[in-house]
Amino acid sequence: ALGTSEEAIEQAEKKGILLPLKARHPFRDDVLLPVYAANFVLMGYGEGAIFGCPAHDQRDLDFARKYDLPVIPVVCPKDTPAEECRIGDEAFTDSEGDNVALINSDFLNGLSVAEAKEEVARRMEAMGIGERQVNYRLRDWGVSRQRYWGCPIPIIHCPSCGVVPVPKDDLPVTLPEDVSFDQPGNPLERHPTWKHVKCPNCGADATRETDTFDTFIDSSWYYARFCSPHAAVPVDPDAAKAWLPVDQYIGGIEHAILHLLYSRFFARAMTDTGHLHLKEPFAALFTQGMVIHETYRTESGEWVEPAQIERRDGGLFHRETAEKVIAGAVEKMSKSKKNVVDPEFIVAKYGADTARWFILSDSPPERDIEWTEAGVEGAARFVKRVWRLIADIAGTPLRDGEEELSDRAVELRKAAHKALAAVTADIERLRFNRAVARLHELANAIGDFLKSGAAQPGEAAALREAGRIMVQCFAPMMPHLAEECWRALGHEGLVAEAAWPEADETLLVEDTITLPVQVNGKRRDEVTVAKDMAAEELEAFVLARDAVKRAVGEKTVRKVIVVPGRIVNVVAN
Repeated sequence: ALGTSEEAIEQAEKKGILLPLKARHPFRDDVLLPVYAANFVLMGYGEGAIFGCPAHDQRDLDFARKYDLPVIPVVCPKDTPAEECRIGDEAFTDSEGDNVALINSDFLNGLSVAEAKEEVARRMEAMGIGERQVNYRLRDWGVSRQRYWGCPIPIIHCPSCGVVPVPKDDLPVTLPEDVSFDQPGNPLERHPTWKHVKCPNCGADATRETDTFDTFIDSSWYYARFCSPHAAVPVDPDAAKAWLPVDQYIGGIEHAILHLLYSRFFARAMTDTGHLHLKEPFAALFTQGMVIHETYRTESGEWVEPAQIERRDGGLFHRETAEKVIAGAVEKMSKSKKNVVDPEFIVAKYGADTARWFILSDSPPERDIEWTEAGVEGAARFVKRVWRLIADIAGTPLRDGEEELSDRAVELRKAAHKALAAVTADIERLRFNRAVARLHELANAIGDFLKSGAAQPGEAAALREAGRIMVQCFAPMMPHLAEECWRALGHEGLVAEAAWPEADETLLVEDTITLPVQVNGKRRDEVTVAKDMAAEELEAFVLARDAVKRAVGEKTVRKVIVVPGRIVNVVAN
């Protein structure tokens, strides 16, 4: 029988029964949606009824493929034409952030997911068919554990008085240290004296509670204790007020419905008791992905480490036994499946900075990253390239008294300060992969500048400034290389101790802007226009474009929707 846990449902084959019902689309009267009874919907979550979005949810996609339902992508990276956004065996789930926009979604086209949610909620509330609501996936919390390791539960069981709290003067209850673990079960149950006490109420013989608290009890308020770890009281209110809430919490997604929820309960309770001053202990949450790697097994079923794999004759073989090896799924690195990579080997071969750069550059930090040798080698090539660029910059002599900048020097300064502004923002938002991409762009700009000829009078200063900015920007990610480059550029002290640079706002201003152009939800063109071009002028300019004319064809243009600074949508039928 199919279990009802999320884990069991996740692994089960998706099945459904088409019901003799139709659901009306909230914004389109001409669209009726099929309704299925399915085995992967959690009845305890919300109302037990969900909408399907197969292009962007893996479970929905599996279901749609099985029952031959349409799979229409509605979220697409901004740098990808809408007609090229196709869904294969995996749903496109990277739908957060500013680098994606809605497609195939009528009035929502061009908006980010967050903006689209806001607009949908606003319209549904205006229509009187829905309202915003926060739902908590709340679980029961069994706080007791039948084990020695844990905080004693301060309860006494009396035959006459029942359950009696330990008096405040007798707190804290401490664990005995003369316990034996030579038998199964809780050693506190077997202790000859610890659990035997007098009832605080009537003085009769009684027993202590031998269960201990779940360690989640302790981790639910550690952030408050950390503010004053040496105080004689649990929490120093002044210290807590100065330090809390926590600015950024980083942890696995599994904490969201356990530890984090419990911590929020504790914060509210401790605020009610006067220990704290806030209801939300964490201002922001970030859940990081896992490092994954391909798994390998011999034909006899034994797991094999990646370091023991030899590729030859079009196959995989065990390096020592020559036994044929079969490649398996790409999974989270684990000792049990031996799909781990020894960090000492990577550091010895490539250096710690290279390993860091690859991990940060491969994908957004909230997604899993597949460890590949090719990826690490690519990062190593960039490290070597940066060192060569810095060496070339350091070898460019400075000329005193030259203040006039050439056009290409101005462009290099713009590239450097734009990269600085972007990297600063990306680091603050924990978008390290985007910061890495910006630094690749800056390295390309510096490389192109150097290739185009020796620095002319007035250009060397711009070149050195670009090099300094690049070094300071990658210093948090490649600290060892950064210190070497910092010294090579002639700077004193450590780059780690230098103040973070500030971008020159005057170099960030663009007179023009590039906008994507969609026709009926599909990207057909892009235009570079004056940033302050009037909407009417922009509409006329777009409609005169050959690419737009071809896309419209014999249809009639009904309207042109201009989202200022974002996108132009042409609607034709």
